[in-house]
Amino acid sequence: MTTNNELRLLPWSGPEGKPCFLSTDDGGGGYMSCLADNTETVQLGVAAEMLRHALEVLSDEDAGPEELRLLTTDLARVLRDALRVAESRGRRLRIPERVSGGGDDEGPRLPAAAFG
Repeated sequence: MTTNNELRLLPWSGPEGKPCFLSTDDGGGGYMSCLADNTETVQLGVAAEMLRHALEVLSDEDAGPEELRLLTTDLARVLRDALRVAESRGRRLRIPERVSGGGDDEGPRLPAAAFG
């Protein structure tokens, strides 16, 4: 879910392969958000099917260079889509407030008592 000042990376590219973004304050229930959610689901499903196919091709000792080249091309396409989905979803994760304590950028730390 995006906040008012955040943009959602959409699971498709615009002209010239440039990323597309959606600005919404509807809580993610609008038409474009639902379309993006459904597209992401399809893309991840295609990636899972492609992985199964790749494992079959790679286990076939008779697979030739052309088949392997096509497989590699298809894998690159679905990997690109899956990475875009991961990036989009990662941007929408709620990041908890920092644990008070250190002033560096190492992230939250366990309390000293946790180490006995």
